[in-house]
Amino acid sequence: MEDEIGFLGDKILEYRFKIANEVHESRISGITEEEKKKLAPFEVELINIRAHFISLFGEVLRDHLDEETALQKFTQWGKETGEMFFNLKVSLDEALKDTKYYRTFLWETLKEVIKKDKMSMDTVFEVGGIIDPLLDHAAYSFSLSYVHFYQLTLERAQSTFLELSVPVVPLAKEIAVLPLIGNIDTERANYLMEETLKSANRLQLQRLIVDLSGVYIIDTMVADQIFKVIDSLRFLGVETILTGIRPEVAQTIVSIGIDFSSLTIKSSLQKAIEDLLIRVKNNK
Repeated sequence: MEDEIGFLGDKILEYRFKIANEVHESRISGITEEEKKKLAPFEVELINIRAHFISLFGEVLRDHLDEETALQKFTQWGKETGEMFFNLKVSLDEALKDTKYYRTFLWETLKEVIKKDKMSMDTVFEVGGIIDPLLDHAAYSFSLSYVHFYQLTLERAQSTFLELSVPVVPLAKEIAVLPLIGNIDTERANYLMEETLKSANRLQLQRLIVDLSGVYIIDTMVADQIFKVIDSLRFLGVETILTGIRPEVAQTIVSIGIDFSSLTIKSSLQKAIEDLLIRVKNNK
């Protein structure tokens, strides 16, 4: 039986491009002409990738590889191919449709060879017990890799968003503005504290204008974080000025009893900048 299994492995390697083309043709039969045009530059590479994947099954059978070694080969394939398909912006559910076609055309080829050479049913069951679990494992490894790179991209996007959401912009020597836009959740509030203090120290600020004109909701949590930032800046010797509090936000502040009376507040960013520049000029 081992000789038959090895023989089938050789046949898979021999017919790998035939199977790859059958898989490829079936996969693109349902897509639009526009999608086919987009795929055209990658078509040869994609067929080569499919043929390489099919050849892994042939190598496992031909070389009578043990289960652990075989799984390692398919795990590595899943990692590399999952990353590549993610970078090509192929959706995960679309990519996983390949599994059915690999199984179908791989077994169609094997059936022809098995019938022609009148191989035993023991060989068929043995080969099935090798190929099908490896195909399922490849799909699993591929999915893990794809999801991993998807999560990395989300984390990078979130990190970029947070960096952009706390932009301390220098206006003049020792003066900067921090324009806050949108809702402030716990994660952003923590990032706000950390990055504002870093920027204040790096820019050697004496005054920081915190513009709230882009903030539509202030609750006790947001107010608490703003006070914490202001208190921390005070320890660094930085005066904080609040500007741009919207009328609806002002009503909320009063209704929930938040006390901003100890803070320097200006009606607008423009007014705060004008007053600061006058103060700087008078101090010269």
